[in-house]
Amino acid sequence: MIIDAGSFDIAKIAESGQCFRMTRNEDGTYGLIYKGRYLEISYDEYSRSYEFDCSLDEYEKIWKDYFDMSFDYAGIESAVDGNDKFLVNAVKYGSGIRILKQEPWEMLVSFIISQRKSIPAIRTSIEKLCMLCGEPIETKRGIKYAFPSAEKVAELSDEELLSCSLGYRSKYIASAADAVATGKIDLNAISLLTDTELRDELLKLYGVGIKVASCIMLFAYHRLDSFPEDVWIKRAIQNEYPDGFPEEMYRGYAGIMQQYIFFYIRNTYKK
Repeated sequence: MIIDAGSFDIAKIAESGQCFRMTRNEDGTYGLIYKGRYLEISYDEYSRSYEFDCSLDEYEKIWKDYFDMSFDYAGIESAVDGNDKFLVNAVKYGSGIRILKQEPWEMLVSFIISQRKSIPAIRTSIEKLCMLCGEPIETKRGIKYAFPSAEKVAELSDEELLSCSLGYRSKYIASAADAVATGKIDLNAISLLTDTELRDELLKLYGVGIKVASCIMLFAYHRLDSFPEDVWIKRAIQNEYPDGFPEEMYRGYAGIMQQYIFFYIRNTYKK
C-alpha cells in the first residue's frame, strides 16, 4: 500500500509519546506490532509517500482505522487561533501526528508503567514484559512478541513482574491484570460509556490517576476531548496559558492540540 504523506509523519507519530512499540529500524523504516500483526512502514522522499508493507485488504481492515486516516487533521490545523502564536508554532511543528486507535489493555498497562518514567525506560519495560509472556511473531526481522493478554500477565509472579523494571508499578500491573482477566472490568464494554463515566470507571483501577486515565481515554478510546496533563503540558500551560488552555475553543479535538503541544515543547524547550 502506498500512502501520500499529507498529514501523516511516521517519525513524529513514533516519538509523540502515545505509542511505545513503534520503533525505527537501522535502515530508516519503522516497525510496529498491533493485534499480533507486524507492520513495516518506509518513506520515499522522491514521491513524498509511505509504503505500508501490507495488502490493500489488510490496510482497509486494520491499519486505516488504527492510524485514524479518515479524520481531517489538516482541517483542524487550519482552524487554530491565529493570535495564539505558541499553538500555531506547535501545530506547524507537530503536523503529521495522528491519534492512534490502540488496544485498551495495552494502553492501560503502558500508561501505568509511564508514571515517573522516561519514554526510553517505558519502552524497555514494555518490551521486557512482551518478551516474558507475549506470543512470538515471525517477521522478516526475526522474532517479535505480541503484547501479552491480561490472563498471561495475571499468571506472572511478583519476581517476574519486577524483572521487567516495573518497580512499584508492578503491583498496579498485577492488580489491573487480575481485574481484566476476572471480568471485574470489561475494557470493551466501557467503551460505550460517556467521557465522564469512562474516566470514573478507569479511576477505580488501582494505580490509575487522572493523568493515566486521560491518556487511556485519548489513545485507546479515541476520546478526542481528553486532555492529559503531564509535566510537559503543565510547563506549557504555566508558561503560555496562565488562565488555562482554552479547551472549549477546540471542543471535539482538544486532545489533538495536546499532542501537538506535547511534541513541540518536549523537543524544543531546552533549545
